[in-house]
Amino acid sequence: MADVNLAQVEKAYGTIKILHGIDLDIKSGEFIVFVGPSGCGKSTLLRSIAGLEEITGGTLKIAGEVVNDVPPSKRGIAMVFQSYALYPHMTVYDNMAFGMRIARESREEIDRRVKNAAEILQLTKYLDRLPKAMSGGQRQRVAIGRAIVRNPQVFLFDEPLSNLDAALRVATRIEIAKLKESMPDTTMIYVTHDQVEAMTLADRIVVLNAGRIEQVGTPLELYLDPANLFVARFIGSPAMNTVPCTIEAGGAAPRVTPRGGRTVAVPAKIPEGDKGKSGTFGVRPEDLTLAAPGEGIFTGTVDLVEKLGEVTLVYADCGVPGEPVLAKLDGIADVKKGDAVSFGAPAQVLHVFDDKGAAYPRTP
Repeated sequence: MADVNLAQVEKAYGTIKILHGIDLDIKSGEFIVFVGPSGCGKSTLLRSIAGLEEITGGTLKIAGEVVNDVPPSKRGIAMVFQSYALYPHMTVYDNMAFGMRIARESREEIDRRVKNAAEILQLTKYLDRLPKAMSGGQRQRVAIGRAIVRNPQVFLFDEPLSNLDAALRVATRIEIAKLKESMPDTTMIYVTHDQVEAMTLADRIVVLNAGRIEQVGTPLELYLDPANLFVARFIGSPAMNTVPCTIEAGGAAPRVTPRGGRTVAVPAKIPEGDKGKSGTFGVRPEDLTLAAPGEGIFTGTVDLVEKLGEVTLVYADCGVPGEPVLAKLDGIADVKKGDAVSFGAPAQVLHVFDDKGAAYPRTP
């Protein structure tokens, strides 16, 4: 059982700051996922928790103990890297047991822990194999097993699936989800750029941008109620449609007019004093549907159609240069380039952001 607490944690290389005062409380047993664009600091933050990077400000606690100056081997953590880096001349069993042998654990304890980890990861029948005789997904599971046998308080995963092909990523992601279920008291912190991994694995997601936390919440909280434009655009695939808008009314009956669209009522708490101000209107592609000609929110001309079988992606020029409106329609839609289309969406799925990019609070 181990909470992880970060208070004003900073990391700098000389005069260049990478992490800017990170405050985060991770409860024991939680599965936390760090996401953000390349260079946002998510791997640096993970390595700082691991002790592989020395923090230059703030306080880091694991299980209530300040570990700023505690070496990685004494922090009660185990880390799984992007590259599984197995010893090619050792069997799966020996790869998993190597660290325990270095720590001079008894032969009986090593055997018990390795076999237990192998059972959790469905590797029992591969214990006598060399890594070269295994698939990439199996090798990554061995690397995870090597971490499990240490009985850590905290697991750290640094993009462990990014080197795998699509099918193996899905299979190994499922294995990690099962691993979490089998170890409910172990805290897990996971770094990824893959939104599917984040949305399916996380108890909570931490969205990072330029070394700062933009929002922390459950996957659905971030999807349904993004705190700002950055989170709104980052969470969700395809990204949310966002276009400039004018606030027509606030108070009890808020309305906005998106550029290139019709005035619509929105489920947002917009102050009456913001009437006439500029903002940003947002709607997710999967929330848009085809509307009757001239109705709905947006009307335009189809620029591109991508028919993927289960869904059809329709890009339409709705009057905002360089910013087509994207609709993700179910099934195979009867739409082609050059068609005139109208898109609508229920009021409850619409989003509005102020002129600084902060979301107006949504109403139930």
